[in-house]
Amino acid sequence: MNCIRLLFLSSLMLSFLMNIGCPAAVLVGGGAAAGGGSLAYIKGELKSTEEVSLNRAWGATQKAMDDLEFNITGKGKDAFDAELSASGVGGKKIRVALKKISNTRTEIRIRVGTFGDKSLSQQILEKIKNRF
Repeated sequence: MNCIRLLFLSSLMLSFLMNIGCPAAVLVGGGAAAGGGSLAYIKGELKSTEEVSLNRAWGATQKAMDDLEFNITGKGKDAFDAELSASGVGGKKIRVALKKISNTRTEIRIRVGTFGDKSLSQQILEKIKNRF
């Protein structure tokens, strides 16, 4: 009987370990209207790759922050990366990071607060994309 119980518990434990996933990683969608970008919400950060130059994405990001009436608290850009920090109502911190993938592709990462806010991150991304 002890061997059967040990075998049962071992298989149960193995089954449990094989089914453990990362609950913080959630795929939001795939594809984008402007040429097949990708979109994911992982560990509180929205990540999207868009068919747009870094300079154009940077300009769109700044205009989107103005449109949303966020207070820009910091920004910086070089030839490969750009980052903008802002605060919203109630002091909610917003960070948008841009990374040049190629001359025509840019990765956009958005984090709202410490733990993220999926809905607000998506709204910010849509506002940025509307300004391309």
